[in-house]
Amino acid sequence: MKIDHVILEGGQNSKYRVNLDGVSGIKFSDIVLPANDSLFMFVEVTLGENNDPNIFIIQDKIRFETNGKDQFVQLAAWGQDAYFHNNEYVDGIWPNDKPHVIYNIALVDSLKTLTIQAGTKIYMHKGAMLYVNSGTLNIDGTFDNKVVIQGDRLEAFYDDVRGQYYGIYFNEALPSSINHAIIKNGTAGVHVFDEHPSNGSAYTLTINNTEIFNHSSYGIFNYSGGKISGENLNIHNNGMYAYFLLEGGSHNFRHCQFMSYGAEGNQPAVAIKNYFTRSDGITYIANVNEGVIYNSIIYGGGDYQVAYDTLTQNGAVTIDKVYSKNFIKQGEDLTGANISDNTYNVNPLFENIEEQDFKIKANSPCKDSGGPFTILQNDIEGNQRDFANPDIGAYELQ
Repeated sequence: MKIDHVILEGGQNSKYRVNLDGVSGIKFSDIVLPANDSLFMFVEVTLGENNDPNIFIIQDKIRFETNGKDQFVQLAAWGQDAYFHNNEYVDGIWPNDKPHVIYNIALVDSLKTLTIQAGTKIYMHKGAMLYVNSGTLNIDGTFDNKVVIQGDRLEAFYDDVRGQYYGIYFNEALPSSINHAIIKNGTAGVHVFDEHPSNGSAYTLTINNTEIFNHSSYGIFNYSGGKISGENLNIHNNGMYAYFLLEGGSHNFRHCQFMSYGAEGNQPAVAIKNYFTRSDGITYIANVNEGVIYNSIIYGGGDYQVAYDTLTQNGAVTIDKVYSKNFIKQGEDLTGANISDNTYNVNPLFENIEEQDFKIKANSPCKDSGGPFTILQNDIEGNQRDFANPDIGAYELQ
């Protein structure tokens, strides 16, 4: 087969560069393609800064002329001006006029504070993480102007691909907060590690009004001493657990939704394990000093949505278990001195599980069934809570 011409239509003014079988150029002629052979064409484009906060498109096309007939390959590259962070220290206030793209690690170091304003979009490259090392991270979204954290591949194919980056990692952080955020498509959405806590009674992380979903492992991973407070959380469709506490720690969750839909096999939504054998061969056993879940929905595909795996050490280990006014899917009722008034194996009636719409329906048994444990005035969507008879879960029906 003989191809008369291969032409980059934009010519010398094109933003694109073309290499055909090892030769660069904008026009190639009299190309002979033997039987059972193939051509390799490489196309690249450099999108410079355009001082416009909006997404822009660079288009061109490649024309193949063969025996008097034209065929075209359309080229389209999407771009947007952004702030880039590649293995750098970050602090202060991030502007929200352009997205922030993280390669490798963006590090909030010891005693530093990073504030992320409402409306900021953060795109994580493969394997990237926002790492808070003995510093403070405050994500200050609002209901109508959330902070969005996701992978940096924006093609439609990647809309629901898990594991595109690692996540947000709090390493012995100072008290930090996340409010009104969407965290999706990573490995572990939020990872808290606090082996040597220095915050006294304060929580390592206070996270409210946030949706965490489609991560390849965990929604929230609390490892070795982390202290987490959360309200109005919708955590769903992760590869393993919505919430995983490993080797001790503390949590206080209210009006949350921990769901195992989308998990591999019949995983529980909430898994509590107070020990772990580390790489040094030693099994570390620790306390669960606070284990509170109120007014929440713990549901999913498997029969057991809450799982405990605990060890004691000379009888001196604390496993705090406080559950009240929750809807729980469980093969048998949870037991303990501070476990009472929960509803088991009653369908909460979500709007549409397949479409990941986990608002409760108007006829949901969760409506007006909560207890007096609400702290925040509004639900995850900014709707006023009924303090006397709140709805169970992250959403308050109007």
